[in-house]
Amino acid sequence: MKKLTKGEEEVMHIIWKLERCIVSDILKYMEEEMNMKKPPHSTVSSIVRILESKGFLDHKAYGRTYEYFPIVTKEEYSKTTLKKFVSDYFEGSMSNLVSFIVKEKNLNVKELESIIDRIQEEE
Repeated sequence: MKKLTKGEEEVMHIIWKLERCIVSDILKYMEEEMNMKKPPHSTVSSIVRILESKGFLDHKAYGRTYEYFPIVTKEEYSKTTLKKFVSDYFEGSMSNLVSFIVKEKNLNVKELESIIDRIQEEE
């Protein structure tokens, strides 16, 4: 799976929320839900085309209007991104990641126990 830039990832998160959308829906979401200054239509349109070329989106054409939808789920992307992050920064060890988070006091004992319980339920 190809890596996304920050801008591509931001647009992809919006598309995952909207599920099916045209470029103007993305712009409206940015302005109304994210309180962002609306970027140019051409900028978002270019990002969407890049996402499609990277295999994250597909589209359905209605005349000259394209409706886009994700073909990579948020969960698939998150899993791949987390694996790469752990590989790059924690020697491929989830244990090293959890130890780091605990050391930095970003995870308390109760939260850690909850994670252990979830893992045990899945096994």
